[in-house]
Amino acid sequence: MTPTTRKIIYAISFETLGVAVATLGLLTMSDANPAQSLILSAITATIAMGWSMGFNAMFESWEARQTIKGRSLSRRAVHALLFEGGLVILVLPIMAWWLGVDIWTALKYEAGLIVLFILYTYVFTWSFDRIFGLPQSAR
Repeated sequence: MTPTTRKIIYAISFETLGVAVATLGLLTMSDANPAQSLILSAITATIAMGWSMGFNAMFESWEARQTIKGRSLSRRAVHALLFEGGLVILVLPIMAWWLGVDIWTALKYEAGLIVLFILYTYVFTWSFDRIFGLPQSAR
């Protein structure tokens, strides 16, 4: 599989499953109805897909220059934390506007989603690497 194909499959599968995870998370934490939660999750997933492609390209470029290869627990944790941190900056204002809440309430919802997605990102990426193998940058 080419690196580009791998990245496309990763992004589409991650975000598709992520929409379901985020929708359920928003339904649990907020007063949003199912339609609001689903649409916001789809908007966020679209933003996240673009961020994922850009972020992973930068991460793999950095990773390829490292002397220690492979994806350790700490490298996976750093990847997940940096990815989610950048995504928060991009989606927080949209969430506040869409749900009609102040930025602090949106931040509370986002914090819940961050915890959920840090776990989800770790499990998904580990599973993806087990199914499709490590990318060239990690070998």
